[in-house]
Formats: sequence, C-alpha cells, structure tokens
Amino acid sequence: MNKLSKRIVVAGCALSLVASACGSDEASEPAATDGGTETEAPSTDAATEAPGTDGEAAAGGKAGFILPDSASSARWESFDRPLIEAACADAGIECVIQNAEGDKANMATIADQMIADGVGVLAIVNLDSESGAAIQEKAAAAGVKNIDYDRLTLGGSADVYVSFDNVAVGTAQGEGLIECFGGDTEGKTIIQLHGSPTDNNATLFREGYQAAIADAGFETVGEEAVPDWDNAQGGVIFEQLLTAADGNVDGVLVANDGLSLAAQAVLADAGLTVPTTGQDATLDGLRAILQGTQCMTVYKPVKVEAEGAVAAAAALLAGEEVEASATIDNEVTEIPYVQGEVTSIFVDNVSEVVADGFVDQAELCAGLEAECAAAGIE
Repeated sequence: MNKLSKRIVVAGCALSLVASACGSDEASEPAATDGGTETEAPSTDAATEAPGTDGEAAAGGKAGFILPDSASSARWESFDRPLIEAACADAGIECVIQNAEGDKANMATIADQMIADGVGVLAIVNLDSESGAAIQEKAAAAGVKNIDYDRLTLGGSADVYVSFDNVAVGTAQGEGLIECFGGDTEGKTIIQLHGSPTDNNATLFREGYQAAIADAGFETVGEEAVPDWDNAQGGVIFEQLLTAADGNVDGVLVANDGLSLAAQAVLADAGLTVPTTGQDATLDGLRAILQGTQCMTVYKPVKVEAEGAVAAAAALLAGEEVEASATIDNEVTEIPYVQGEVTSIFVDNVSEVVADGFVDQAELCAGLEAECAAAGIE
C-alpha cells in the first residue's frame, strides 16, 4: 500500500552528528510527550545507528541527563535511560542520569547537584521552558554546556537541540487521520485532544496536524489540551467533549498513544469505535492498532535520539563543534538542531516497529496471534 507508512525524513536528514549540511530550518519550535505503557526496553543493537557513537568520540568527561518523569510515558525509564547508559559507555564518557518525576523544583535541585559534582555537559528534557531556561542559565554561568534533549527550551541557553521534527510528527498524524478515512473526510466530525499546553512539542504537534487537515473538510466539534499529558485527566476531558457533541463524532485526532487509549476507553463505554490517531508507537498503542480501535501512530526511534544526544555531549566535552542537520531559533539565537526521522505506522506496517527492536514481538502478540499473523508479524 502507498500509505503514510513511508518514512518522513526530517529536513531531508536522519538524526546524525556527521551528516552533510541540509540547510537551515527556519521554523521556530515554540515541547514532547509520549504517553505510554510499560514495554520491554529495546535492544541496544537495533538496526538504526547514530553516527558518532561507535567509540570514536573523544573519551573522557562527565555529562548529566535529567529525564522529565515516569508517569506520562514509559519511554523515559524503559528506553531512554538504558540507551543513554549504553551510548555513554561506548563513547567513553561518564554519564549521570536522574529523573525529575514531573517536579520542576526537583529538576532544579538535581541540576544544581550535577553542576556541583562537576558535569561538563547538562542535558535536560524540560518540564516547561521557563524552568528549563533558569536551569540552563545557571549551568552556563558555571561553564557547563547545555543540551536540549527531545524538547526545545524557549529562551534557554542550549548549545544544541537533539530531537525529531515535531511539526512533521503532527503532520503525520493529520495526514494519517485523512488516510484512516480513505480520503473521504468532507463533513466528518472530529474531536481534537491536544497534549500539554506547557510542552513546546505539543504546540508543534498541533501546528502540524491542524495544518494537515485544514482543507480536508473535517468539522471539529470539540477540542482541548490535556495538562501534563495526564492520561486519566485526558479521559475525563474527552468524555466531556464527547458529551457536549451528543456523541456525534466520526474520528478523534489525539496527540499521543496514552491519550488515544484513554479516548478509546470512553468511546467503548459509549458503544462507539471510530478512527483515532496517536504517537510514540507504544506497546498498547500498537496492540490497539492491531485490534482496530486505533488507526495509526507515529514511530520515533528513541535509540537514534538518545545516541545523538550522547554523541553531542561527547563532542561538547571534547571542545569540538557539533555537526547538525539544521539550526533552530530558541527565541534567543539560532542553535544547532540534530534532527531525526519519523515513520507513520498503520496496521500494515506495525511489523517495522517490531523489526527495529522497539517492542517485543511476544509481548505485542500475546492473545493477538491471529491479528499479528494477518499483519505479517510472525
């Protein structure tokens, strides 16, 4: 099939620190997300490798990584942490990884301790731009280099941004919803469930999918952002939106898999099954696609992002320039932007995520053997 399952290449380049220049990305990335469910940590020898992580990076130095939480998404602890640890070992640098658990004050305290302990590079996944910028300002004043990991810190002091093109993620979701309707979208009613209003990636996802559906003829009968990507709260909000629409909805444009699953539960209680979108290619999101209650998701290979961030850290520790595929305006200046590519996932290419080692086949297909076989996952 000629679906959006084809890879969407961000700015024409895969996430790479040694890619040839691909021009400048003038778009201002005003943050990410991930709702998820517990999945098995990926193999660190998956097919896609990030250049600069093969042990050739200059060894030595200490970097700190602060992850945002473990409640909104399973990815941070199940995927990012072990992948960062493995990449740091390969690069020959010492890495300290902690999790702020959704608490801005806690993230600031962790950052202060890492700076006091002598990290030369600090990589954060901010909880919001204001608190993230304050952390980066203090780090820069202490001579510590800053990396924005996954989420751009507006007004911050990052030396490099390592992420995916989040507008492209949203574009994939919007175009994916159109594909879910087979292109027959004129007059179809939808509800839009957006990500956290304090997350810059959520803003970019929204920008991408709303632009993608602008001329599709959809009628949006309700929309709202979900604070902190809270799945339980997202379910409550969606139920209110569905009630306000008198249950008349043909599809739901949802910012990630966790919120999509919450919406699907509400739809099931109402006796409805309509196309929903998602993002993150979580285990439960993929299982929902196989079962037909979710139409699509967007796969972002975390391995590539994690290895790209470690490669950037190694370069900064060595006093070397980070080669990036683009630049981005963080509302202070243009900074190097190391971008990755994303893939739209429908039922006919769920196997790609399995083949990449992102989810465990046995876990994915438990109780869904027939559905997996039909999708070519055997």
